[in-house]
Amino acid sequence: MLRYSSSSKQTVYRGQEALSNDTIGYYAPSVLAEAAHESRGERYSFIPTIQVIDGLRAEGFEPYEVRQTRVRDESKREHTKHLVRLRHASALASKDEVPEIILLNSHDGSSSYRLFAGVFRFICANGLIAGDVIDDVRVRHSGNIVDDVIEGSYRVLETASHIADRIESYKAISLSESEQTVFANASLTLLG
Repeated sequence: MLRYSSSSKQTVYRGQEALSNDTIGYYAPSVLAEAAHESRGERYSFIPTIQVIDGLRAEGFEPYEVRQTRVRDESKREHTKHLVRLRHASALASKDEVPEIILLNSHDGSSSYRLFAGVFRFICANGLIAGDVIDDVRVRHSGNIVDDVIEGSYRVLETASHIADRIESYKAISLSESEQTVFANASLTLLG
């Protein structure tokens, strides 16, 4: 199953198999940008998104979804804000939840480089998901950014590797019926 949608604000493409660079470039050409938009000054440090994706691929993560904002100024189409969702090959067999890395970037100054680690849980058969962001790394497009990007990527990768262990340990906890009732009432109190 694949999903493609285009609205007035963004284009989204999601596949069941890992996306090739050609597919990414077709739906989100700014991911493949080779330089910053001409409006960026000398202090702006260009972070090539596709190089980050290739680095994450080397760690076993593959892109499954790309998004790109739509622009009125066509000169920014190849540089605008984009988002890539990546999953590790070891997590693809899971039916309940999937750890993901989400990469957000732009080459026109509209966004800093951001990398999120999270767990996304499939709620129902129609593809609805819910999730929590576990880690968030931001790197400004200025100064010596290469080390910051590498360090942030490894930090997010480390966080993602601990997520599955934590989920499994939580799943192993069994509550009696009376403990379940106490837990549910405590949750209602927090929400109320």
